[in-house]
Amino acid sequence: MQPQFQMTGQATQEVALQQNRVLRNTFMLLALSMLPTVLGALLGVRMQFAFMPGSPLMSFLLFLGIAFGFMWGIERTKNSGMGVVLLLAFTFFMGLMLSRILQVALGFSNGGSLIAMAAGGTGAILFSLAGVATVTKKDFGFLGKFLFAGMIVVLLAALANVFFQIPLLSLVISAVAVLVFSAYILYDISRIVTGGEDNYISATLAVYLDIYNVFVSLLNLLMAFSGDRD
Repeated sequence: MQPQFQMTGQATQEVALQQNRVLRNTFMLLALSMLPTVLGALLGVRMQFAFMPGSPLMSFLLFLGIAFGFMWGIERTKNSGMGVVLLLAFTFFMGLMLSRILQVALGFSNGGSLIAMAAGGTGAILFSLAGVATVTKKDFGFLGKFLFAGMIVVLLAALANVFFQIPLLSLVISAVAVLVFSAYILYDISRIVTGGEDNYISATLAVYLDIYNVFVSLLNLLMAFSGDRD
C-alpha cells in the first residue's frame, strides 16, 4: 500500500506543479501582451485611427471577423511559438481598436484621469478575483453556461445598438459587460487553478479578452457619469 500512496502523492504534486506553471506563464504572457496593446493604442491615438467610421455596422462586423480569425489562428497554433506571435499581433490589433474610445475619452477635460481610473479599476478587479480563484482553489466551472449566455446577450445588444444608438442602452450594456467579464476573470483563472485549462496561450487569450472588455466598459461608464466636456 505504501508505494501506491507514494505514487498518488507524486502524481498530485506533479499536477499541482503543472497548474502553477500554467498560471505563472499565463500572467507573464499577459503582462507581455500589454506592451503591443499600449503601442497599438498610442499609435492609433496619434494617427487619429478610425475603423470604417462611415459604416458602423460594417465596422462592427469586420472587427468581429478579424478578431475571431485571430482567435482561431491562436487556438490552432497554441502549442507552438507561432501561438505567442499571433497572440501579440492580436493584442496590437486590439490596441488599435482601443484607440477610438481613448480618443473620445481624451476629448474630455479630465480624459486622462478617466482612463487612469478605468485602468486602475480593471487592475483592482483582476487582482481581487485572481486572488479569490488562487487562494480558495474553488471550481467555478458552474458559471460557464450562465456567463456564455450573458456574453451572447451583451454581443447581440451591442449589435442592436449599432442601429438604434440609444445612450441608455449603451450604459446598460456597459454595466452588464463589467459584471459578465469580471465573472469571466474568476471563471477563467479558476479553470487554470483547478486544471481545466493546461495551455498558457489559450489561458492568456481568455483572460486578456476579459480584461479588455472590463476596461472598455468601465471607461464608457466613467465617461457617461464623470466626464467633463471641454
